[in-house]
Amino acid sequence: MTTVRQPPDPESDPRVKAVFDDIRATRRTDFVNNLWRTLAFDPPLLESTWSEVKALMATPTQLDPLVKEMLYVAVSIANGCGYCVHSHTAAAKAKGMTDAQHAELLAIVSLAGRTNHLATGLQVPLDPAFDAGAR
Repeated sequence: MTTVRQPPDPESDPRVKAVFDDIRATRRTDFVNNLWRTLAFDPPLLESTWSEVKALMATPTQLDPLVKEMLYVAVSIANGCGYCVHSHTAAAKAKGMTDAQHAELLAIVSLAGRTNHLATGLQVPLDPAFDAGAR
């Protein structure tokens, strides 16, 4: 359950309708997911969030679209966001992620979590070779 109510008719607000129309056009679908429908409770927040998502995830950048989705899955796992794990896993699969790639992604996330916890627990000092500011 949400912490705010989704507006019953979000597209009655012209700002929300404009964002939803842009989501539909950008993603080439009529589907507007619950994240956007819930964010419609605050049109400025909806607009700014969509603007950032569109700029990084739906616009060509230096990273391949599948890599971006897989990164989003990894961070969503680390942050414990089940909604984003599901939505970005679906997006990654739609962009061609295979079961083998998904399994490898999960193995890397698991490994990173383990070694991150070990390094944090041991308070391992940073190697000067890894400190970009020391070069």
